[in-house]
Amino acid sequence: MNVINESFILETIDMIRLYNLDIRTVTLALSLRDCISDDTDRVCENIHNKILKYAKNLVSFANDFENEYSIPICNKRISVTPISLVGESCKNYDYIKIAKTLDDSAKEVGVDFIGGFSALVEKGCTRGDEALIEAIPEALACTDKVCSSVNLASSKAGINMDAVLKMAGIIKKSALLTKDKDGIGAAKLVCFCNVPGDNPFMAGAFCGYGEQEAALNVGVSGPGVVRAAIDRLDKNADMSELANTIKKIAYKITTTGELVGRDMAKRLNIPFGVVDLSLAPTPAIGDSIAEIFRAMGLEDVGANGTVAALAMLNDAVKKGGIMASSHVGGLSGAFIPVSEDAGMIDAAKCGHLTFDKLEAMTSVCSVGLDMIAIPGDTADDVISAIIADEMAIGMINKKTTAVRIIPVPDKKVGDIVKWGGLLGEAPIMPINNLSAKTFVSRGGRIPAPIHSLNN
Repeated sequence: MNVINESFILETIDMIRLYNLDIRTVTLALSLRDCISDDTDRVCENIHNKILKYAKNLVSFANDFENEYSIPICNKRISVTPISLVGESCKNYDYIKIAKTLDDSAKEVGVDFIGGFSALVEKGCTRGDEALIEAIPEALACTDKVCSSVNLASSKAGINMDAVLKMAGIIKKSALLTKDKDGIGAAKLVCFCNVPGDNPFMAGAFCGYGEQEAALNVGVSGPGVVRAAIDRLDKNADMSELANTIKKIAYKITTTGELVGRDMAKRLNIPFGVVDLSLAPTPAIGDSIAEIFRAMGLEDVGANGTVAALAMLNDAVKKGGIMASSHVGGLSGAFIPVSEDAGMIDAAKCGHLTFDKLEAMTSVCSVGLDMIAIPGDTADDVISAIIADEMAIGMINKKTTAVRIIPVPDKKVGDIVKWGGLLGEAPIMPINNLSAKTFVSRGGRIPAPIHSLNN
């Protein structure tokens, strides 16, 4: 058993009080495989009953934990089996009705979001997958808490370019149907390569097909804690000392997440799943990944050297976290969402952080092009090509990558869009608008790389 001494407790209190350490989310992963029926009404009834059975105390127990330990838990969430799998056995597809059931159930139990309006189509689509994908824009427009994701590629299967092309139109329609809220529908939709089935973070969370009946997954945060640790380091410290400092603080952050996860799972009487030890920023001052880069010695995020700094940060966080828990999962590393990070927002506004630099950074970070606002009139083929590039980075490097991009209706480069809350705000960023229409319209599947043959 680990012995947590007095100095460790005091340091944790300081991390919470001074440097914005929090538990970003506790996410109940819930299998809905036993909710399948050939009747949509029965499916919806089964889903509602199962969510209430397992999640009725999630929010109250999380609030009790916060009060007892004074550790903030920002979000309480649910992730479910990809709904394309749950709904495709119905005689008549009605994925909108299922989405509304998810939304109503989430509201009834009081969680912030519910993820899993999803499809896994890296190698091709079933009729159920196609129906769900077509339903995404309306589903996100008519619900408040539902989040959606589609896995378009993997290192084993390659890239499904038919689905990539389709998703560009789905993203634009999702933004257009929520035009009155600056396209927020697209902010609840993410395209993946190599998606993990135990990710607790939205909008990409779902309960993987091979997951157990129910489990509690925890997502930790802590950019402010890491920055403060680097600030205390001697300015002449070399790279090894810098990496070691990040490792040590990541160990402490992950230990906190493990404590919360195991205690919460015990209260809910379900197994503990994983700790996703990603450094997830917020729009709050002092809780920024960009500030970590500045503390490392870069003038600003986007400067030459940013990719190298991010690679070190990501690796050190993983090395420190894996020593604190045997159940690290999800995405785990460093997120670089533009709109959700105060420092990234400022760097994008003043032109220090460009779209091309962000894409380069995704080759070494945990996710990908995240919460980036672009002009609403961006052509479908350009969006498809952006998605394809990001899928290729993930496929070749055998890592998870994602695209959560928002073509904001009626907005142009230089405009500012404000969503509020954890979604924050973002400048409309300029992108390369050279046409890729002939290329992306070829369809089919980009074959998996040679290293996929590793059996």
